[in-house]
Amino acid sequence: MANRSLPARRYFGAFVLILAVLYGLVFFAGSDRTPQLGLDLRGGTTVTLTARTPDGNAPDREDLELARQIIEQRVNGLGVAEAEVVTEGDSNIVISVPGDDGDQARELGETAQLRFRPVLNIQPADQAPAEDAAPSDGAEATEPAAPTDGAEPTDGAEPTDPAEPTDPAEPTDAAAPTDGADTAAPTRAPDAPAITQEEAQVAFDALTCGGAATSDVARPDDHVAACGEDGEFKYLLGPAVVEGTSVTDASAGTRAGTGEWVVNLDFNREGTRAWGEFTSANIGNSVAITLDGRVISAPTINSAILGGGTEITGSFDQESATELANQLKYGALPLSFTQATAQSISTELGEEQLRAGLIAGALGIALVFVYSLLYYRALGLVMIASLVLSGVVVYGVLVVLGREIGFTLSLAGIAGFIVSLGITADSFVVYFERLKDEIREGRSVRSAVPRAWVRARRTILSADAVSFLAAAILYVLAIGDVKGFAFTLGMSTVLDLVVVFLFTHPLMSVLSRYRWFGSGRISGLGQVDKSGWTSSSRMDREPVGAAAGAPAQNRSSS
Repeated sequence: MANRSLPARRYFGAFVLILAVLYGLVFFAGSDRTPQLGLDLRGGTTVTLTARTPDGNAPDREDLELARQIIEQRVNGLGVAEAEVVTEGDSNIVISVPGDDGDQARELGETAQLRFRPVLNIQPADQAPAEDAAPSDGAEATEPAAPTDGAEPTDGAEPTDPAEPTDPAEPTDAAAPTDGADTAAPTRAPDAPAITQEEAQVAFDALTCGGAATSDVARPDDHVAACGEDGEFKYLLGPAVVEGTSVTDASAGTRAGTGEWVVNLDFNREGTRAWGEFTSANIGNSVAITLDGRVISAPTINSAILGGGTEITGSFDQESATELANQLKYGALPLSFTQATAQSISTELGEEQLRAGLIAGALGIALVFVYSLLYYRALGLVMIASLVLSGVVVYGVLVVLGREIGFTLSLAGIAGFIVSLGITADSFVVYFERLKDEIREGRSVRSAVPRAWVRARRTILSADAVSFLAAAILYVLAIGDVKGFAFTLGMSTVLDLVVVFLFTHPLMSVLSRYRWFGSGRISGLGQVDKSGWTSSSRMDREPVGAAAGAPAQNRSSS
């Protein structure tokens, strides 16, 4: 039997190598040495956006995914750390922001379509409709939403005095407001006749900018009435000349020499062509940039902009210039959204949930430890050592995954680990009970260990395969926190096999070589032998019942 014993050193060496590599990554490949905690454990905000289409139908999956990617880019551009943006169902996008960035997460839920529209008329929001208000000097602006910004090529040419805004060409298709809401929200079917400028004028006259904003879901060719971000001015706008999807880049910077903050804007080829044609025909007029149904900026066109590179000037500071640049860069979406839900979890509540999860896990482990010591004695110590090392491996894997792929440990993930304790303990129980069966068949502890392992590992592999398959299916089909539960359950199942194969069984092989380990007072295996079998000093033993009544010459001799 000795020549068939397990080469324990190789397995121990492989296990130590895995631990060395894992914790080498933990301590030397980054600064974070603790697992990343999820939204429900560290506090934060979850915002659910529901896509809206003019016809009320569910959006295309391609458009929803594109919107998710753009919102994710916008989240990153705003500097919100460790945020998660995922699609849910056929029309929802869920933004999860851990930490104290809840206000920013709620602002992200206001993202809608970005469009460039000619300004037909500007008035203070509380002004009577009989009198038109013209934009003031284009060289100065108090904030980006006011109708006083300037747009010019990025060659640094000085802006000229803006002229009175004039009416553009006749509209094409449209869907305009008729109820005096804050923005033009279409009430007609997508194939309905276009709403004319005269119809939009009715909504503009009644507009007070006092209600809640709605998303600009009008078609690009629609005339709309809209308010500025500050609610001080209202705008009558023509059909869109450039879609926000044509914006390739936007950044805040300062002018050389003056230090004035400006916003630099670039378009793709199609946008450059349309922008050049529009600015060439509308020098001195204003163009409104609408986002989420509001006019976020209304610069005056100071000269034809044929190269695509545009500089928006005004009385910007660094914060306002950066905000407008981010709105231009990440604001264009193929769909419009409404904020369905917004849920915040305080940091204190997250800490309490984490503490409760850790206490639950500690109680579960303590119960397993007590049971294993009472029932298995020395074998229980083997189980405890294996579980401790399994926890060490899991901790290192969580740190590395959090650092490399952004995995965050949620309360559901902790539940997955607690459930996995039972799966891991089952592996030990299967092995130890198979070992007892081998001893009952008359074998010594040393000869029973390898035989028990050969039979037990099939059961262990089968059980863990079923558990891992269930976790994998759950991970693929589930959403939200359930994914975290499935991920940790599957990961623990795999790590269970690593510990059992590379540590538990080699350790049993080593311990079985010592005679004291077979003592009933030490391991409990001796009691198994005495309760149903004849005690003997022979390597292999036979049952008492089998020996009784059998011819002496047919019994095995030592």
